[in-house]
Amino acid sequence: MSAPSSSPSAAPFLGSLLDLLADDAPAEALGAVSSEARAAGVPAGELAEVEKAASTALRIRGALRQHRRRELQLTALFDTAGDLAASRDLDDVLKAIVRRARMLLGTDTAYLTLPDEEAGDTYMRVTDGSVSVVFQRLRLELGEGLGGLVAQTASPYATPDYGTDDRFRHTRDINAGVLAEGLVAILGVPLLLGSSRGGTGKVIGVLFAADRAPRVFSPDEVALLCSLAAHAAIAIDTARALADTRSALDELAAANAELAAANAAVREHSAAMRRAEESHDRLTDLVLRGRDVKDVAAAVAGLLDSPLTIHDPGGRPLAAVRPDGADFTADSMDAGWLAETAEESRAGARAVHRDGRVICAVLAGQELLAGLVLHRRDRLDDSDRRLFERASVVTGLLLLIRRTVAETENRVRGELIGDLLSDAERDPAGLAERGRRLGIDLDRPHLVLVAEAGARERLASAAMRYLFGGDIHGVSAEHAGTVVLLVACEEDGTGAGEAARAAAAQLGQLAQAPVTVAATGPARGPRELAAACREAARCLRAMRALGRTGEGACVDELGFLGVVLGDARDVDGFVAATLGPLLRYDERRGTQLVRTLAAYFGAGGSLIRAKDELHVHVNTVVQRLDRIQILLGRDWNDPDRALELQLALRLHVLSGG
Repeated sequence: MSAPSSSPSAAPFLGSLLDLLADDAPAEALGAVSSEARAAGVPAGELAEVEKAASTALRIRGALRQHRRRELQLTALFDTAGDLAASRDLDDVLKAIVRRARMLLGTDTAYLTLPDEEAGDTYMRVTDGSVSVVFQRLRLELGEGLGGLVAQTASPYATPDYGTDDRFRHTRDINAGVLAEGLVAILGVPLLLGSSRGGTGKVIGVLFAADRAPRVFSPDEVALLCSLAAHAAIAIDTARALADTRSALDELAAANAELAAANAAVREHSAAMRRAEESHDRLTDLVLRGRDVKDVAAAVAGLLDSPLTIHDPGGRPLAAVRPDGADFTADSMDAGWLAETAEESRAGARAVHRDGRVICAVLAGQELLAGLVLHRRDRLDDSDRRLFERASVVTGLLLLIRRTVAETENRVRGELIGDLLSDAERDPAGLAERGRRLGIDLDRPHLVLVAEAGARERLASAAMRYLFGGDIHGVSAEHAGTVVLLVACEEDGTGAGEAARAAAAQLGQLAQAPVTVAATGPARGPRELAAACREAARCLRAMRALGRTGEGACVDELGFLGVVLGDARDVDGFVAATLGPLLRYDERRGTQLVRTLAAYFGAGGSLIRAKDELHVHVNTVVQRLDRIQILLGRDWNDPDRALELQLALRLHVLSGG
């Protein structure tokens, strides 16, 4: 009788379960171990142990897979936190979060929407796995679709089939975008800020995971996506805080820059004010100490570090000073240019820059007293310009003070001149003494100028400015409808004719009208001065009769009229001035040009009668007359010139010539 066969043991199958667990075998492999034990004939009691062990192995396998999945999720969350800490680029952080959401949940696509506060809707900020441009450019109105419900309730929502789910407000644009992307199952969770126990916080966006096939999202997947959404909310809030901080820092930097600029401007303004105050005090001190315009010019030239000249309205320099205070010779300035530039300065109430010079008008009301000219190419800054303009005011004040004093002195001296011209014979010694007390030395040589113009009042004022504005030393007074000027001179100085022409030109500019000036002298002593004035008055009347209005001349320059009108009766001088070229030629060459000219005039201009008188051939007379024309000029036979020549010939004969 044979021995009974032994039943298979359960031990190998239990070991197989352990091996399968160690190899992370699929659940089907673990379940197949029970079937293999049953087929092998494992006794019922031991088979129950195998089945129990297989069930336990399946549970262990599920727990292990769940732990591994949690480990992967925690790793992803830690990586995301690391991204938040390491990166300052919000786009990079959000892209990493959306990419990890798609990877961990194993979905076809993931995306994130944010609200556009200006447009009043939401837009796709980041997508991962999307293939449709229509979907990527989709914009949703607030409250529309699954995302709108998530934003309104601040709670996660999932749908296994979006197209058939009526919990959401479907719109044509959203349906078109979802259809273009081919999405079916969608999970959306809110991005919350400020959430706390008992509160939901503020929704600032929605994070989505979606599949292109129906799918039910587990609570673990929802929780995982919520964690990633929390990280995204932190990233967005941090970025906004950084942006606000940068903006605040930029504003602070701008404010600091503005404050620094303002402080610099204040310091610059304070320095300019101190400099202006010091300059004003310095200029005011010049006025109070009774200094002259030259001192003002020196002060301003030093302060502005540029040469400065002061010109009267006629363009004559009153002062010319370099920055170091040294005087220099300045040319007269064109009166027309000065008047035009001064008018521009007066109209704009400020200094003007023209032709490499800065000009400021010195005014008394509408009257131009002078012009300040700063010689520099570059323009003045505001503080220096105000200093220059203030100097013009101080200069005007000094000129007015000087004019007032001069007018007062001239008025007193004018009374002396009036008495001198009215009755110099009554008390010449007394007149000379009065003159010395008033600073006028009547015994010193003087030129006597008698001027007249249509505007008599303007002429008197112009005469005052003429004497007051330059280097001319003299006195003026109104007399017999004219203005008489006594101008001190040297015996061999400027001639009367030259002085008359210069005075006519400058008085005309000052009076803004033609001025006629007759001059005589030099004369000294009350009697000579009175006689010279009478002679100048006769010369002035002769100039008026000759139509020489607006000119200047002396008696000697009026030809034979000077001989007739002059007190000196300088016959020899008149003859020499008129016939001098012929007399000298005859003396050098032994010719008879003077006799030929006398014979020609005596014959009434007849060449035949003249050659008979001279006992020469007519051609000789013609040749001599040609020589006379060369010596006297082509106008020698004009009526006026012929009259002077005939008078000079008669006087020459009478004087024994």
